[in-house]
Amino acid sequence: MAGPSWLAGVFAAAMILTAGYAASRLATSRLLRAATEADTDGLHALMGTAMAGMFLPQLRLLPSSAWAVLFGTGAVWFAASALQARRTAGRRWQCRFPVPHLVECIAMVYMLVALPTAQRGPGMAMPGMGPSPGAPTGFPALALVLALFMLGYILWTTDQLAARARAKTALTATPRTPHRALVTIPAAAPSHLTTLASAIDTPDTAEAPLPHPAAGHPLLTPQFADFSKIVMSITMGYMLITMF
Repeated sequence: MAGPSWLAGVFAAAMILTAGYAASRLATSRLLRAATEADTDGLHALMGTAMAGMFLPQLRLLPSSAWAVLFGTGAVWFAASALQARRTAGRRWQCRFPVPHLVECIAMVYMLVALPTAQRGPGMAMPGMGPSPGAPTGFPALALVLALFMLGYILWTTDQLAARARAKTALTATPRTPHRALVTIPAAAPSHLTTLASAIDTPDTAEAPLPHPAAGHPLLTPQFADFSKIVMSITMGYMLITMF
């Protein structure tokens, strides 16, 4: 299945933006000392860069063999993270759901290895992803399984995004009434008791600690991260489908 050349440019631009967002998110979280999924951001920065070069050869930075080694290493990392998550809680900067990223690494290795040899040279490109007649096409059944997984991951991520939106809407719609402490003060109370009562009689908003500056940073919001995952999965699903 070959796609139009203009669509390759659209997907390449989307991957450049996704890689740039992942890299900026990684840098911002480090500067603000915020706990984010650093391994996921690093993976998506590499994946976006690699896939942009697979669509347009002029954007290719590394040979396919080097990319395959990087994503193979990533597969080992996320497989170990998945095993660790079954026993103990991961570190704050590790992703909570490593299995989808493990599959992403496997899909990247598959696409890099299964391409015809002629397309894996210095001029490797995937404008249509259509192999030449008689060229090896890898394992179409595996490509189908991986594409179906990407579709399921898109649906799951979209559901998570909708759940966050519903929770935010419900939280905004819930009226918040300040609770005041009931303190009985005698008529002739000493001045220090009066001061204590006025200090206690304050709204909850004054007592609540201020959020961490990183909590409201646009780059670190879960909604933007979910959008980038959806874009990444759609692009990878398209690449896998065109390799049937």
